Amino acid sequence: MSDSSKEAAHRAASDAEHIAWVDEQDNLLGSLVRADLRERGLIGRGTYIMLFNGAGELCVHRRTLSKAIYPGYWDVAAGGMVAAGETYAQSAARELEEELGVSGVELTAHDHFFFEDTDNRLWCSAFSAVWDGPLRLQPEEVLEARFMSIEAVLEDIQQKDYCPDSLAALKRYLAARR
Repeated sequence: MSDSSKEAAHRAASDAEHIAWVDEQDNLLGSLVRADLRERGLIGRGTYIMLFNGAGELCVHRRTLSKAIYPGYWDVAAGGMVAAGETYAQSAARELEEELGVSGVELTAHDHFFFEDTDNRLWCSAFSAVWDGPLRLQPEEVLEARFMSIEAVLEDIQQKDYCPDSLAALKRYLAARR
């Protein structure tokens, strides 16, 4: 199976996943298929995990072109939608392991906020973790990844397309640390 057909199969499976469906106050209403939630403009839950190394550099990665939202964009956080029956923390640990191959690290919770743009309405929980081991990228979702200083990331976001939802999480994280 070619990389593009693996990505397409992964995208179809992802679109069929049951996702936590919530209201404007983040009260759980049930679960819906991801594609249905998105098409109907309803609110889901998402997690954002900012992965730092011991030197304080942030892992940024580029999303595959098959992603439903922000294909090919750079991302400052691993993460994704909270599945039916999952807590935010469970989702964060799962997503970090799936996308970047990082597991067994302590996740620090930072923020809980609402994010909305054209195709994306989410209650978001942001976490951070520190990891100096190797990354194992999920080829269906991540094209490449690297660690960069926060200063370099803040310059890079002026030059390249970055996911606005994870950028919101990063900006809130940085503002809280000032």
